[in-house]
Amino acid sequence: MKLTFHVISNKSLPVILFLVLIVLNCLEEFGSEAQILPEDEVEALKQISTKLKIPYWKNINQTSCNRDEDLNATISNSGISKVVCNCSYNSSTTCHITNIQLKRLYLSGELPDDFANLPYLQELDFSVNYLNGSIPKAWKTLPLVILSLLANNVKGIIPKEIADIVTLEHLLLTDNKLEGPIPPELGNLTRLKTLVLSGNNFAGTLPATFANLKDMTDFRIAGTNFSGAIPGLIGNWTKLVRLDMRGTSMEGPIPSTIFHLKNLTTLVSDLKGPNMPFPDLRDMNSMQQLELRNCLINGPIASNIVEIMPGLMQLDLSFNRLTGDIQSLQEIPSLLDMYLTSNLLTGQIPAWITNAERNFDLSYNDFTGPSQSGCQDSKLNKISSYSSEEDQSVSWCLKKDLPCFTKSNYHSLFINCGGPEMTFGGEKYDADLSPMGPSSFFSYNDRWACSNTGNFVGSRRANYFTQASPNMSATDLYSTARISPLSLKYYAICLRPGNYKVKLHFAEIMFPIDQTADGIGTRVFDVSIQGKRVLKDFNVEEAAKGVGKSIIKDYDVDVGNCTLEIHLYWAGKGTAFIPADIAYGPLISAIAVTPNFDPNTGHIPVGLIAGTVAASSILILLILAILWKKGCLGKKDLEDKELKELLQTNYFTLREIKAATNNFDFANKIGEGGFGPVYK
Repeated sequence: MKLTFHVISNKSLPVILFLVLIVLNCLEEFGSEAQILPEDEVEALKQISTKLKIPYWKNINQTSCNRDEDLNATISNSGISKVVCNCSYNSSTTCHITNIQLKRLYLSGELPDDFANLPYLQELDFSVNYLNGSIPKAWKTLPLVILSLLANNVKGIIPKEIADIVTLEHLLLTDNKLEGPIPPELGNLTRLKTLVLSGNNFAGTLPATFANLKDMTDFRIAGTNFSGAIPGLIGNWTKLVRLDMRGTSMEGPIPSTIFHLKNLTTLVSDLKGPNMPFPDLRDMNSMQQLELRNCLINGPIASNIVEIMPGLMQLDLSFNRLTGDIQSLQEIPSLLDMYLTSNLLTGQIPAWITNAERNFDLSYNDFTGPSQSGCQDSKLNKISSYSSEEDQSVSWCLKKDLPCFTKSNYHSLFINCGGPEMTFGGEKYDADLSPMGPSSFFSYNDRWACSNTGNFVGSRRANYFTQASPNMSATDLYSTARISPLSLKYYAICLRPGNYKVKLHFAEIMFPIDQTADGIGTRVFDVSIQGKRVLKDFNVEEAAKGVGKSIIKDYDVDVGNCTLEIHLYWAGKGTAFIPADIAYGPLISAIAVTPNFDPNTGHIPVGLIAGTVAASSILILLILAILWKKGCLGKKDLEDKELKELLQTNYFTLREIKAATNNFDFANKIGEGGFGPVYK
């Protein structure tokens, strides 16, 4: 076969390239014109764009599916405007909108009904915006597979019409203001795999129809007001991977069937109810995050957890009633965080725990044996974890109730929590800028200390203090704050015994102050002083009547053992991911402690004052009883009254006596008495 080559001259090459470009352009125009978005969907997008003021949807028309810049944008703050078209209809001549993602765009306004005019829509994701209103019933006609309204301001109830979306597999409603009972019709969504309801005001019990949700893999109801017993039907969700029931009003014990879910990797619970023994975990081989905090669990910890859960990364058994020696607890190589605070554990602490460079919290237990570390270990918190107060080899901070290690000389304390040293109201407030961490303790000049427990969800490197944004009016003490994801304690050390005024300063400085974001996010936590809860479900923004506004809560507190403890604790209530994934848990701006006595005149201990008052009261009562018995208190008056009635005597004025005796005439004198003359 003979091949023939033709040489193209340099002069004809530009002409050929020009013709090629024209042909390609024509083909592009032809393809663009051939793939058309129906006019009703174009109109729906225009209405949605207008109502929500979406700045990234430009020049919406029937050819927008062919031009990426019309509907899609990636914003520097992780915001996403993404619209996906499927143009395979009618021999690839017709397009339909199938997916819409509008995430972190600060959109405001009510959820539009107009999405119902996108009949092919399978995904609608509005995560992290400022949208309000209620969930439109009109959406029931959509073939949605994914519906996410995570972290908005949506109100009202879940309409039962949502159950008509039989294609729905993922429903995410976390961190809104939804309320009321869950419609039992949701149990008809048999394809549902993800149901995330956390951070809302839902109430009532979980519907029995949820037994139909056999494909469930992710179920979260943390921070809601669901009540009643944990339904055993959850134990039948054999595909379940994640279960979060933290901070509800539900009661335990946890049904044993839940501990037999072999695919479960995350179990988080914080429950009321009766005591329960340490659960049988032998089937939970996939577990990575096990949090059974504040569940009234008693008994010893299973020593072979490492054999059962070889991939366990986080273990939280804090605030229970666990007992026994943990010396036999085997090392878990994969473990990053372990919280065993506030239990009744005894014995010696294993070397693999004390030597590990991981976040371990063993505070508030009853350990014995030698202490190999001081107070400020960077990642191991052992505060108040040793039962002995007499052992001089144990540091003061490791002993029960943090006893004073020197003379009790202090009678006041001022801390600028999370901020620098400053003068406020004529008093110098100490700086509190220690970075802290998931299991840490910090002591300042042996006058006060701070202890933190817990890790922010999804933010392992988060700071444990925060600062107000420049557009916020918060100043001075209120421009900074110390924050914690779970448990934050402040201690005033070596105080003189007596009665003190404790002032706690608060200002919500992490939520947006923009009016369009009004009501976004809810921070709720508890506060205890000297072990007595003084604030429950405390909402700083609500109490101060706004973001960036300050409020002071003050209390009179007795200090008898020289140490004052202030405990701020998150019980799982409120939102957790809006406006940021660290905007939850305790927050405090400053602490002021002043004496309710004159420190210059000496101090009478509280016990002595109480004893003196009691003794004085008894003495007074005894004296009154003796006087009454001797007739000095009422009995003499009673006898005089009886004598008067017997003699029928009467009282006379001086004028009457003078008239009767003729002005004491001598002729009327009848004799002399002990008090002078007697007249008739």
